[in-house]
Amino acid sequence: MNIVVGIATAGRREVLSETLLHLTRQARLPDAIFVCPSAADDVDAAFAKTLPVPVTVVRGERGLTKQRNAILACAGAAELLVFFDDDFLPRGDFLAEAEKLFEAAPDIVVATGLVLADGIHGPGIPVGDGLEILRRDGVTTTGNPPVPVYNAYGCNMVFRFSAIAADGTRFDERLPLYGWQEDVDFCRRLAERGRIVKSDALRGVHLGNKRGRTSGLRFGYSQVANPLYLFRKGTVSLKWALRLMGGNIAANLAGSLKPQGLVDRRGRLKGNVIAFLDLLRGRMDPQRMLEL
Repeated sequence: MNIVVGIATAGRREVLSETLLHLTRQARLPDAIFVCPSAADDVDAAFAKTLPVPVTVVRGERGLTKQRNAILACAGAAELLVFFDDDFLPRGDFLAEAEKLFEAAPDIVVATGLVLADGIHGPGIPVGDGLEILRRDGVTTTGNPPVPVYNAYGCNMVFRFSAIAADGTRFDERLPLYGWQEDVDFCRRLAERGRIVKSDALRGVHLGNKRGRTSGLRFGYSQVANPLYLFRKGTVSLKWALRLMGGNIAANLAGSLKPQGLVDRRGRLKGNVIAFLDLLRGRMDPQRMLEL
């Protein structure tokens, strides 16, 4: 199978270089890597040219959904398209296992893997520590059958490209900057084409690097606006949207009483409130966060 890796990146030049180097250690190398930066300086192009896998820098407008769409426009030769975050380190057999999974089950259209450690929930994981986690996991035996999931986790998503091409599916560019829940929206629109699964044979570490993150205020607005927007467009159920919103708002309320150094809970809570006020005024829109 022709396997293409796509990476949208913003403000993480050094981490991206580490990730690209790590991808060259895959037992089954990707046939091509497409990188779409938010700015030219986000990629060390000279370093990328030294790698044993062809790396193409794709131009696109800033914003996760726009950058991923720019990659989609260039990936027409792919049979499998794998989107990794710029700070996701896949285990050395990730692509080989993905190829086996999709060859064995033609009805699978989306797959996501097991995240061994996720720095998004803390201060982040240094690259060296992430590599050590993968090294220790190297002896782990996998092989459980894949299980159905609602959507792939955005840091590691494997797509059968023919399912994307069938309807020309694209990421919703009305979800700006960090996107947030763009992975859910995209996957649910592909669900009618086949199965969405999680496989513990696909393993990796999400470093959760804090550079390039959206501000607390803006992210808090998206925590309310994005789920309701997806409900209105018919991608998700109201129950799903309310459960997601409720969990995040509760966490922000609790965190505001005892501020955490790593997460701006008060900023997020303020963003939540602004979104609800916009909802009452009939002006709530995911893109409003750009004005905050």
